[in-house]
Amino acid sequence: MATFSLRVTFLLVTLFFLPLTIHSAGCDCSEDDSGRNKTEARKLHIIAIVTILSASAVGCAIPALGRWFPAISPEKDYFFLIKALAAGVILATGFIHILPDAFDKQTSPCLPESPWQDFPFAGFGAMVAALSTLMIDTVATGYFSRRHFKKAAAAVTDVEASVETEREHADHVHMHTHASHGHAHGASMVLNAASNSQLIRNRVISEVLELGIIVHSVIIGMSLGASESPSTIRPLVVALTFHQFFEGLGLGSCIAQAKFRLKSVVTMSIFFSLTTPVGIAIGIGIASSYNENSQTALKVEGLLNSASAGILVYMSLVDLLAEDFMNPRVQNNRKLQLLINIFLLLGAGLMSMLAKWA
Repeated sequence: MATFSLRVTFLLVTLFFLPLTIHSAGCDCSEDDSGRNKTEARKLHIIAIVTILSASAVGCAIPALGRWFPAISPEKDYFFLIKALAAGVILATGFIHILPDAFDKQTSPCLPESPWQDFPFAGFGAMVAALSTLMIDTVATGYFSRRHFKKAAAAVTDVEASVETEREHADHVHMHTHASHGHAHGASMVLNAASNSQLIRNRVISEVLELGIIVHSVIIGMSLGASESPSTIRPLVVALTFHQFFEGLGLGSCIAQAKFRLKSVVTMSIFFSLTTPVGIAIGIGIASSYNENSQTALKVEGLLNSASAGILVYMSLVDLLAEDFMNPRVQNNRKLQLLINIFLLLGAGLMSMLAKWA
């Protein structure tokens, strides 16, 4: 419940700041009105909402189906290949799509020369976001791990106390049998605690990754919805459909490994699937008064983009790639090790190519 509230709060804060981009702050840079066709643009917006929503939902759902279909279970080796492909997509999204856009907006000639032209705010924002994500990641993982280990230790202490009590009222043979059972049960509790620690780690990863995805998903959706140029919208729809599908695949893989309850899986999948369509709807609503070259728009979108880039780059490198590439199952399998590298490059390469259109 707490993590759901955090996601909702994060989305509401993002949505609060985005409408501030509607009004111009006195910038002389004008919008390009050429090629506008409002009627055709609205048709394409509807198509975009349907296709992107469907692609996001399907991408996020495929890994989750592993709990019912063993062939696509996260326990299979080829699941590493799916995650590597998706991690490559997320990494390229941060480096190729989001970070350059943040630099463009925060160094725009429409902004005052000082301080915006004097300091690389986009790179600084990405660095701060990456460091903040690291801190949140480690603090959250440590907190929940300590809680589980304390419970496990308390349970082991109770078992040993019970064995001591039985030992006083039994003969030597009976005592030895129960003591062995107690120690075995205690060892089992410790092993379960270690397993729970990895499960906690996977859950923290999926939660933080989803928060990072939310920001840029809303922004790209809003940019598409605010556009009234069919020639601009068409390639964006195709590019963003593929983008959201593979991003959903990466997020869905993390959710599947975290072994959430079905209700949480459905909630997280729906939440992710709706972010870009919600952004498109916001963009449509503010299209008449939106000026992407206003100072407020450039500052807010640049800030959110740089933060999103930092989060996604950190998550893809540290929590997705490093986690899987150093896994003993990968390290001890040369074929899998080669394939996981190929799929990583494939995902990053395909997403980088999409930058030509989006």
